[in-house]
Amino acid sequence: MSRARELFPGGVNSPVRAFGGVGGEPFVAVRGEGARIWDADDNEYIDYVLSWGPLVLGHAAPVVLDALRDAMVRGTSFGIPTGLEITLADMIRARMPHVEMLRFVSSGTEATMSALRVARAATGRDMFIKFDGCYHGHADSFLVKAGSGVATLGLPNSPGVPDALAALTLTAPFNDIEATDSLFRAHGERVAAIFVEPVVGNAGFIPPDAAFLPALRRLASAHGALLIFDEVMTGFRVAPGGAAEYYGVIPDLTTLGKVIGGGLPVAAYGGRRDLMNSVSPSGPVYQAGTLSGNPLAMAAGIATLSALTPDVHRCIAARTRVLVEGLRAIAARRGVPFTADSIGSMFGLFFRAEPVRSYADARGADLALFRRFFHASLDRGVYLAPSAFEAGFMSAAHGDSEIAITLQRLDEALGAARG
Repeated sequence: MSRARELFPGGVNSPVRAFGGVGGEPFVAVRGEGARIWDADDNEYIDYVLSWGPLVLGHAAPVVLDALRDAMVRGTSFGIPTGLEITLADMIRARMPHVEMLRFVSSGTEATMSALRVARAATGRDMFIKFDGCYHGHADSFLVKAGSGVATLGLPNSPGVPDALAALTLTAPFNDIEATDSLFRAHGERVAAIFVEPVVGNAGFIPPDAAFLPALRRLASAHGALLIFDEVMTGFRVAPGGAAEYYGVIPDLTTLGKVIGGGLPVAAYGGRRDLMNSVSPSGPVYQAGTLSGNPLAMAAGIATLSALTPDVHRCIAARTRVLVEGLRAIAARRGVPFTADSIGSMFGLFFRAEPVRSYADARGADLALFRRFFHASLDRGVYLAPSAFEAGFMSAAHGDSEIAITLQRLDEALGAARG
């Protein structure tokens, strides 16, 4: 890592990888297979980060590798339409019918910033509402009270974002309907959209209250604003059709990423046809990308979604519940304040007795105990997210034996961390 620090800020190419939230040095990964990864010293870990979510089939899934080999020999990039784009878009729309039209991009940040641009153009308004601790990429407008690495590093906002631009971002606590309503009462005529992670994954794992998402839908419609679901993380993980299917709330626009690329860089934004028809070249809202719809990423996404059948999804979700229930039992037996939950193949844990409903609640958990638990787990060959403010993920490659081994090791890790 000393050489890496000479070349990259903090020695990494994305902040949370630096282990700033837990201390110590990050390991250097050299290969992965199924549910496991190995570092440069040949230490083996059962992986619950899974490249921060994309690897729903596990590392180096054979169906994905086969698809990549087939696509690679045909060419790695064309900058012109291919049939693979149409195939993957059809697959996404079949699972998310409310995404009537979409545009592929190369990163979640591109997807969210583009969706916000569409919303502002459609409404003629400049403000938008987001929620404390939610992370929607690193575009300027989203770096106000953001989650993920921003939360891990304890930054309220990011330097370099002009005050005038930050002032257009309104924030409320997640799950707080009254605070959201108050923002509309004060600024409703200027609010273009509500932007939300329907299940928060970037301030730890925080599910919505039963009334929260339906209330956001009502508020957006009542005030002429758009409801935008950031499903970069939840898409095809909380349910085969994402959070919109799971909660029965239909947004106007949706952003996607991670799973739809099967481990390669790809994302998308889409939704109502009338809104998406405003995007160039059909309309005046400009957005472009040289590598958008890259054939390798499309091939990996097609292979991943093809393999992620409803039965496979249910199987992964069931095993995720076994892991979470096992963790609860371990913490209860050891008398450690603890709460954990899962939806689909996403999960999260906090060292706190009460359920976590907001970023403020998450910050009230025992972060020092989490840091000790993280390192004790890593020492025992279990790789959890190196931050108390990140969700965990399960894959189809995590079988019953991996879960049993994980629970045994995490039991020992919690005992060591508690001291």
